[in-house]
Amino acid sequence: MDYVVALFVSFLMLAGALFTLTAAIGVLRLPDLYTRMHAASKAGTVGSGLIFLAIGFHSAEIATFVRAFAGIAFFVLTAPISAHLLARAAHEVGYPLHEKTVQDELQSSEEV
Repeated sequence: MDYVVALFVSFLMLAGALFTLTAAIGVLRLPDLYTRMHAASKAGTVGSGLIFLAIGFHSAEIATFVRAFAGIAFFVLTAPISAHLLARAAHEVGYPLHEKTVQDELQSSEEV
């Protein structure tokens, strides 16, 4: 049974690390602030959530698992909202979109 748990925890850790690596690559490679924030908030949240889940399963203690689950809930609730608010603030101060952006939904909502 310990072997199965160790494999599951290893899978969660590797998946979390891959999502976090994807977020880091997205922050480095994507062309503008808005797409970089999207990569950091979405992939970073999933990656950290998987790592927290692995920590909870590895500890085999209910108290640690509850704390890890609380961390996951905190990330899921705060990261997308904070990224949205930062993007909206950047848009309002005039931070430019990438030249290949085809639709500016915030501008169209302000004009209506």
